[in-house]
Amino acid sequence: MYHLYIIECADGSLYTGITTDVERRFSEHKNKEGGHYTSSKKAVRVVYTEPHPDRSSASKREAQIKQWTRQKKLQLI
Repeated sequence: MYHLYIIECADGSLYTGITTDVERRFSEHKNKEGGHYTSSKKAVRVVYTEPHPDRSSASKREAQIKQWTRQKKLQLI
């Protein structure tokens, strides 16, 4: 099982990603092990998760949401 997740950063920006373990991945983001964007923007909290049966469907949904405006992401959350 994969999960799509959205993290709110300290500057108010939103980061979207996928993982098999949301808690572990968020911990990596908080400890600056989760990628450049969240390392520089400081991950604050997970604001949205969505389960997916496989990596393919999670990746497609991630790509879709990453194209959305901030306003549309906030409506989803």
